[in-house]
Amino acid sequence: MKKIVITRPVVEAEENMGFLPGSIEEKFAPYFTPFREVLEERLGAGHVKALLKSGQIEMAPLAYMRGRSFKECFIVLDEAQNTSEGQMKLFLTRIGENSKVVINGDISQKDIVVKSGLIDAVNRFASLTSVGYIHFEQQDIVRSGLVQQIVEGYDCPTHLRPSVMCA
Repeated sequence: MKKIVITRPVVEAEENMGFLPGSIEEKFAPYFTPFREVLEERLGAGHVKALLKSGQIEMAPLAYMRGRSFKECFIVLDEAQNTSEGQMKLFLTRIGENSKVVINGDISQKDIVVKSGLIDAVNRFASLTSVGYIHFEQQDIVRSGLVQQIVEGYDCPTHLRPSVMCA
């Protein structure tokens, strides 16, 4: 693989931060921060900074993918639950030769009003033998036991709380 490309749709979660000044990289930086933090935790901040500077790691807003083709790349589409069907098609048709793609998202945290491109893509392509699909459950949460309990609280119908535990 020649490079790692990380992209995501630029969608705000129920808030509007308004205009962000600066270059496209500076505007996209807040959306890239969660992914950058994980990379720095795993690879070290200095190494990630060097890989970004050399272009071996590229952060690219999904809106700027049109016309691109990613050959010999490892591509990550983060927060895919916030893609429209058209954006997902745009992304999937960028996949070039000898590339690997990871698409991740949590459909319970969708911030868009239109049908999610992630849900649509899973429905269309889950049966393809060249496509793998992994569905994580509550027990797969690695942040903390408290987060597992919080997710359980949101998944449990309110009329069953607090006297009945939801499974």
